[in-house]
Amino acid sequence: MIVNHRLVAVAVFLVAAETLFGQATAPPGSPAAYVGSTTCKTCHAAIYERWSKTRMANVVTDPKVHPEVILPDLTKADPLVTFKKEDIAFVYGSKWKQRYFQKVGDDYFPLSAQWDVTHKIWRPYNAAAGTDWWTKFYPQANSARPTGPLCDGCHSVNYNIQTKAVTEWNVGCEKCHGPGSEHAQRPSRGNIVNPARLNYVQANNVCIQCHSQGQPLQNPIQAKYYDWPVGFHVGLDLKNFWKLEEHKLGDSTFTHFPDGTAHKNRMQGNDFVTSVMYTRGIACFSCHDVHGTANNADLLKPANVMCLECHGPNSPNGPRAATIEQHTHHKAGSSGNECVGCHMPRIEPTIADVNVRSHTFKFIPPEATDTFKIPNSCNTCHTDKSVQWAKDALKGWPEFSPWRVAQ
Repeated sequence: MIVNHRLVAVAVFLVAAETLFGQATAPPGSPAAYVGSTTCKTCHAAIYERWSKTRMANVVTDPKVHPEVILPDLTKADPLVTFKKEDIAFVYGSKWKQRYFQKVGDDYFPLSAQWDVTHKIWRPYNAAAGTDWWTKFYPQANSARPTGPLCDGCHSVNYNIQTKAVTEWNVGCEKCHGPGSEHAQRPSRGNIVNPARLNYVQANNVCIQCHSQGQPLQNPIQAKYYDWPVGFHVGLDLKNFWKLEEHKLGDSTFTHFPDGTAHKNRMQGNDFVTSVMYTRGIACFSCHDVHGTANNADLLKPANVMCLECHGPNSPNGPRAATIEQHTHHKAGSSGNECVGCHMPRIEPTIADVNVRSHTFKFIPPEATDTFKIPNSCNTCHTDKSVQWAKDALKGWPEFSPWRVAQ
């Protein structure tokens, strides 16, 4: 008898998968269920291992399981810190700021101080009235602002607004690939969402669902106001659940500069949909790999290498110069010669004077500072110079027309 070893191996795997995953998966013909990232590890061990070390996988951490996650020394007294280590149920963040949540009943609530990672100091944490759309619907005290409706839908997979239960905390596999029970039982390209096979609008929406400021189309939901797209999961159409924060040109708001550029962190999506990159079909994962890389911001390659693959000297995509140095008017190896220095300036506040990069990919000219009171690409680095100095400098660049300088 001839044995097809490949078919035998597949059959053994399917039996093992049904034994391992059967209780967590949906019956054939029913909607797929969430099974958690550890299920994915069975077949995708290398990707799981990389992802498990990313900030995506460690947004929310239980300090009782991982006490090392708390960055500041809580034994040192500080007037802003009115809580003890034992009060902390969850720790949020590690790169720019770290916040702390206390569990009361079946909800979590933010504590009153946050750690500024860059400056290594405590700062107060409380969203002031009028600084976000939802503040008028919740009392001022943090103890009356549960993270369930305001945070947890993006910091977890499959948050249930009735039970407040999650499949898992953090941005797990199914946040981007959709519920995976069917795929776990019978692995196939046809029963799991791969964002790389979606059109660029739907692909970008995988990230925009959380990396944007907006509101659910219907609010309140069951008498509570939510700050994340309730009911959405990958495979559905985000526009049926979520609308981006509106902005009127010329107005300076908590979320936007007058020219429409984002004015705060977590608005990469609001920025990106206005960019030429977006209209040309670029997706977030064209540059980033959320499974983890050795590069800053999980870029596929170092920033300049990434940009110059499409925007080399005299390429059809620009820049229109023989060398990058001729385009930037800065020496090779300098920060001013990096593409992101001018086209992704750090102007969007995340905490105090710590800013994250704009994602409009637009060069912001000095004139915009005078006209719209928005930081410009030049003076963001040349902080010791005036706006007029920057204007005069651009006028000396032969590839700039005098009208272009003023735009």
